[in-house]
Amino acid sequence: MRPIRPTLAAASIAAVLALAATACGPSEDNAGDKPSAPASQSADGKITIPDDLKDRLKEHGIDLDQWKNGEWKNWDKDKWLREAKDFVNPIIEDLWDTDRMRDAEKPPEKPVDNDISGDKGVTDPTPAPVNAQAVKAPYHSNAGEAGKVFFDGPEGSMVCSATVVKDPAHPGKSNMVWTAGHCVHAGKKGGWYRNIMFVPSYNDSAKPISELRKAPKEEVAPYGTWWGDWAQTSEQWISQGAATGGQGAPFDFAVIHVVPEKGSTGKSLEETVGSALPVDFNAPAVPKIANMTAEGYPAAPPFDGQKLFQCADKPGRLSITANDPTMYRIGCTMTGGSSGGGWVAKGSDGKPALVSNTSIGPVTAGWLAGPRLGEEAKGVYDSVSKKYASR
Repeated sequence: MRPIRPTLAAASIAAVLALAATACGPSEDNAGDKPSAPASQSADGKITIPDDLKDRLKEHGIDLDQWKNGEWKNWDKDKWLREAKDFVNPIIEDLWDTDRMRDAEKPPEKPVDNDISGDKGVTDPTPAPVNAQAVKAPYHSNAGEAGKVFFDGPEGSMVCSATVVKDPAHPGKSNMVWTAGHCVHAGKKGGWYRNIMFVPSYNDSAKPISELRKAPKEEVAPYGTWWGDWAQTSEQWISQGAATGGQGAPFDFAVIHVVPEKGSTGKSLEETVGSALPVDFNAPAVPKIANMTAEGYPAAPPFDGQKLFQCADKPGRLSITANDPTMYRIGCTMTGGSSGGGWVAKGSDGKPALVSNTSIGPVTAGWLAGPRLGEEAKGVYDSVSKKYASR
């Protein structure tokens, strides 16, 4: 499939920046570091950028005005920020218009061969394919936590799926979204993707693509557009993750903190959509799980990325290497674009919870695999929550 090249809409920039701490929570080396001050908005609507953030950007040769005018398209090695502390995602208002969202059908590459060579540890037989089922519209009433992530990379505009999750620091008022690491960061050979934006209940009424070409933005994104002002993934994904194959897959998860593109309405993301899933980092072992439901917006053929689907199956185990955690695997015909979508099962308390996310699948659709969420995933989650606990 030819990549969809990004086109920069004539737009103003409201910069909400984040230059991160560690990807997996504070370490002994930086436990005393204070997070950078956030960008703030004054009563007259102007954005104030703290000097320390400006200085950090200048260290990498990035000027906000240049970024606004198209410098974000510069993917030279020195301009592609990759370290955990260097995440930056200035809001460019109206960059993601309805046409750009609809045409961003290219998922980031993450296929593997049907038979992964060198497997060690516990790997169950390949599951039989499970046909993906369309989620009944409106999506908000049946899978209100699900949504779609849009972002730009060197090959063009790309898409993933994501889930609104609860924030322990802000009960009932979460602004946190769970997705795959490869939906925010390119892994060992790249850096942070740009213009990362989340749309909850994208195409809520399940309109066909022919009707979406004429649909106003309020129908495509009825609960608004939410930009990531912070993203964190695992250090393992940053150092090991690869575009294809299983490298880094057991640690392929990420958390995005979001803010509304058009400015605060006084409501959080969770309040806006009306729900958020808890994350269970101690889900039952595979033999004790009756089934898991994976949700997402598959974009590679035969799907077009515009509608929400799900697969339910009893999970098996997939081991990439003996030293890495065993992954969950289910039968499912969803394709690329469903990456990052949440996997829901009964958690350790018996209630529905997010227990994984789509990471990899075979070149020819038939199954999906997702990471087992453990200590590293909890570190990412807790770090994001703590960063915004007092805001």
